[in-house]
Amino acid sequence: MLVPEEIATENDITVKDVWEYLTQDEWEVALGLLEELGDVHALPLSFWEALANAAEQMRLERSAAWCHWRCYETRNGIIRADLTFRPASESRWQTPFSGADVLRPMWNIGNRTPTGEPTLNIAVLWVEFTPFLGPGERSWARLAPLDPSQWRHLRPGQVITMHEDRTVAGTAVVLEVLPPAATPFA
Repeated sequence: MLVPEEIATENDITVKDVWEYLTQDEWEVALGLLEELGDVHALPLSFWEALANAAEQMRLERSAAWCHWRCYETRNGIIRADLTFRPASESRWQTPFSGADVLRPMWNIGNRTPTGEPTLNIAVLWVEFTPFLGPGERSWARLAPLDPSQWRHLRPGQVITMHEDRTVAGTAVVLEVLPPAATPFA
């Protein structure tokens, strides 16, 4: 978190620190510090758009993708979950996948068809704190639903299942559900 210089301790990062990285051509470090701000405070859509633009100009694809992800969350809300993949022996999934906005699995989140059958809803997956996740592994993840209105009923502690087809590929315990920070027109 960026702390005002007048109250900063020696372990805090200030605006001055970010500027020092920039003046030393440590653009990627400065960008990383600014990205971390979003973990502490809700930031406006314009902040994430500007950061995404900067990351694209520096050709930092993963940072640009992360900033675009945060733009989505600002507009649509945040869903975080503790995700566990089934082992390779119990799933069609056999190899690790990139955890950065690549996988678009289906999820059973409790929605039903008019006849009572389960409906599977699609959400893009971003795995936190690791670049790859494989069969039998576990990590925190963020979900970006294609239709956020279908997911508004989720609550922390709820268990949802991830599907590669009708087969269960993993389970997730919902950790956090936050509403949008901005209106679509902000």
